[in-house]
Amino acid sequence: MKKCRERPSWLALTLGTAVLAALAAIVWSPASAQSIQLTPEQQQLLDQLPPAQREQALRQIEQLRQQGADLSDLSSLSEDLAPLFEDLEDSAAESEEEVEELRAEPDSRLILTLELKEELEREQQREFELDVALQRVEGSRYYELDDTGVLHLPGLPSIPLLGLTAEQIQQRLGAEPALSIFEITATILESTSVGVDALEPFGYDLFEAESGGFMPVTTGPVPPDYILGPGDSVRVQLFGAQQGIYEIEVTRDGILNLPELGPITVAGLPFSEFRRDVDRRVEEMLLGTQASVTLGRLRTIQVFVLGDVNRPGSYIVSSLATMTSALYRSGGVSRVGTLRNIQLKRNGETAVRLDLYDALLRGDTSGDWRLQPGDVIFIPPIGPQVSVSGAVKRPAVYETRGETSIADAVRLAGGMLPDAYPERARIERIEGNRVRKVLSLDAGSRAAESTPTRAGDVLFIPEILPDFEQSVTLVGHANRAGPYEWRPGMRLSDLIAAKRELRPGADTGYILIRREDPRTRRVSAISANLSDALANPASAANVALQARDTVHVFSLAFGRQRVIEPLLEELSLQGRSGEPYREVSVSGEVRASGSYPLEPEMRVSDLIRAGGSLSEQAYPLKAEVARYEVVDGEYRRTAVVDVDLEGVLRGDTAADLRLQAHDNLRISKIPDWDTLWTMTLEGEVRFPGEYRIRQGETLRQVLDRAGGLTAAAFPEGAIFLRESLRLREQEQIEVLARRLEADLTSLSLQNIDTTGSGALETGQELLTQLRTTEAVGRLVIDLEQLAGRTGDNGGVFDVELRDGDRLLVPKQSQEVTVIGETQQNTSHLFRPGLSRNDYVAMSGGLTRRADKQLIYVVRASGAVVTTNRSRWLGRGRHSEIHAGDTIVVPLDTGKVRPVTFWTNVTQILYQAAIAVAAVQTFND
Repeated sequence: MKKCRERPSWLALTLGTAVLAALAAIVWSPASAQSIQLTPEQQQLLDQLPPAQREQALRQIEQLRQQGADLSDLSSLSEDLAPLFEDLEDSAAESEEEVEELRAEPDSRLILTLELKEELEREQQREFELDVALQRVEGSRYYELDDTGVLHLPGLPSIPLLGLTAEQIQQRLGAEPALSIFEITATILESTSVGVDALEPFGYDLFEAESGGFMPVTTGPVPPDYILGPGDSVRVQLFGAQQGIYEIEVTRDGILNLPELGPITVAGLPFSEFRRDVDRRVEEMLLGTQASVTLGRLRTIQVFVLGDVNRPGSYIVSSLATMTSALYRSGGVSRVGTLRNIQLKRNGETAVRLDLYDALLRGDTSGDWRLQPGDVIFIPPIGPQVSVSGAVKRPAVYETRGETSIADAVRLAGGMLPDAYPERARIERIEGNRVRKVLSLDAGSRAAESTPTRAGDVLFIPEILPDFEQSVTLVGHANRAGPYEWRPGMRLSDLIAAKRELRPGADTGYILIRREDPRTRRVSAISANLSDALANPASAANVALQARDTVHVFSLAFGRQRVIEPLLEELSLQGRSGEPYREVSVSGEVRASGSYPLEPEMRVSDLIRAGGSLSEQAYPLKAEVARYEVVDGEYRRTAVVDVDLEGVLRGDTAADLRLQAHDNLRISKIPDWDTLWTMTLEGEVRFPGEYRIRQGETLRQVLDRAGGLTAAAFPEGAIFLRESLRLREQEQIEVLARRLEADLTSLSLQNIDTTGSGALETGQELLTQLRTTEAVGRLVIDLEQLAGRTGDNGGVFDVELRDGDRLLVPKQSQEVTVIGETQQNTSHLFRPGLSRNDYVAMSGGLTRRADKQLIYVVRASGAVVTTNRSRWLGRGRHSEIHAGDTIVVPLDTGKVRPVTFWTNVTQILYQAAIAVAAVQTFND
């Protein structure tokens, strides 16, 4: 898996300018007026340039120089070298991707997804079965490589994957014969070390920062002890009797030729001494004249950085460079090189040894000597190492030098944190290159000052325990939750002095206290009534608190099982033979049903208090307790005990049953208690709106409450909607759609000459319409009879109402609608005396696909009548057309006759469309 980053469009210009500056400094003479001073970034880029690209760039730079290009103006050459820099940019991007692409390492974690290839998956459905071993690796699973980078799949040979990318792992696994039947996807998870494995060697990131912090300063005053040499430029200004400004470079022989003063040998001479010599000469040879001597451009020197560095070799550095700046140029010390014994070799001898820990830990840079030409910086291998982890300020792996005690190692790590527990410190040590041992000691004692460390030691300083001693903890629905000091004799009211200290909605009737025995660490639970405790602090309700108690305050609005369940689990783990796990539960009409700890002498009233008290709909006269008991140790028997709940609520001790382990208290609901039902009357009703209804109430009764229908009402077109009918109709539509889809699939496999292409097209069209059809849930009613307009009392036509019912009463209708297989689906003004065929003729007549034998009429009420025999409609009694009727001309499915129930599908579609149109028209 590659992690690619977008590279900004100006990168080629920036990269090109840096490379151009570096190369121009190489091909251009140092003495030239157009010489270029390299920045740290340019020098670093030059060092990293591959030889082939470096040579190519050199040739192009030389060509530009021969053409007279001004190399001091880098921006003017960017366009000429753009192709080169684009290639360099692409190479850098590819290198970046290669570095960031994860590869399998020892102990790498993988996600492998093995999915059966599509053709084999179809075969498996008929006769192919996977081997048991392959069934264990199929799907998406997590694996870890062993310490040699080998993957072990259950039931299969080991597969080495060390060094492979995710894509290569997929190819490698796919080459296994047993796995060739799978499509394989591999993902390498990034390694995240923990504990001692996460410790980094101290100090090595010093050279990883992309900054010039260790590059020499090339501006500002030169130190007095600076040693002059060939290539340095000296600036001498004479004033007084003679005046002049001279800038002269020290020759290769180390001689400085000053006008009026003659040649002066300066190589190896400190700058301060040279300045005094010039002042003396001027005073002796040029009477009345004084001199000001400064340094101009400084020379560069060649040094060698060798040993365990990231990029050993020869480097050209400033004459002000020190050992650390040269190390920075070389990429820094490698992880196997020492930071504490860096050697500067001059003239074949070791001139100084640099300990970078002095600079890193104490800010002492006195050992960071300035370099001279030909110096060699040598990095030996790293010395003994000690790992320090845990409660210290700077956990890391430290290199030791000489005899280092345990206390010294702690000081290297910055000392211990305030929450460290040095008395239980431990050392993991390799003894004699044979065995591992663990030593315990007090890292803060005097013994730690004299106990030496050994190479490979791992020192761990633990933290103190997170628990508070001599404290109680208030948690839950309280304003000031947290730990508090425990004092002997402390009670609940001392922790919660008033109800205002709790959040609004807190349950003051049930405070749960988790108690832990400090000697045995066994957990128990007790409860308290805070209201009673605050009302009478001297009563037993104001329970005494103990150290390590946790006091839970619950909310009446939120459940409390998320707190109770972990406590019950703790109690259950303590249960054993003779001391069973003790819990009780409450269900039914309480605010917080669930299981609760069984307390000593706990009664029904206590359990009701634990459940947040009774809800509004609770039946207050009687309850029942289901009790379980083991008979003779052979079987468990259940008994039901009636509880006088009215007596319990009244405070009758005799009625307040004492509970036993695993009792369940059930609180019933008041009979016929339910949420209030509503139904809606809309349209031509005298007082339309939403009405509350009771169970068993009928539509006729609600219409009477609403004042009946208006004079403009059209009862024949009334629409009665019910949600339960809509859900049932929608389910039937989905069943028909699935059945039609299956039939179309079967039809598509038959010979097209046998079935005809029109059948398949018709079926697809029906399926599309069926998929988009939404049920309405209309119940056909005769509102005119129900409302008593015909003189009948309407009793047999009345409807018992349900919650959410809607009645839509439209205004008087004046149209007749014709839909289906006619030339023009439209609506016509109702004219008495016209027949069904007349209205069909007015719509342009039938199409070729019309079924003239099954034409039917849908009344405004939703009722369906027909004058012909139908396979699903009977013979209608009334064939005359009324205002508001819809004439439906169905599709003749006999002409495309592959599926017998297509006729029913078309009729359902038409009737659903009529119902939807009626509701939408009414809403409009």
